Amino acid sequence: MSVTLKDFYADWCGPCKTQDPILEELEEEWESVSFEKIDVDEEQDIANEYQVRSLPTLIIENDDGIVERFVGVTQAGDLEDALESAGA
Repeated sequence: MSVTLKDFYADWCGPCKTQDPILEELEEEWESVSFEKIDVDEEQDIANEYQVRSLPTLIIENDDGIVERFVGVTQAGDLEDALESAGA
């Protein structure tokens, strides 16, 4: 099963900068997970498709669709639990 973590962010978003090191650490640990950074200013269509209204928004998907959605800075433990639930 493929698992993807989509990170919706913007360069001007302060909390997004706080989220970055958490995601970078996870990306090193979870090699089976595909990490995608999506700049909402450049990728408005994708942000609208996923109904992103606040930043940062993290969406974890697997082959069945969206498993979990986090809005705001999210700690590594919560993300790891969701990745496990998604089948990573």
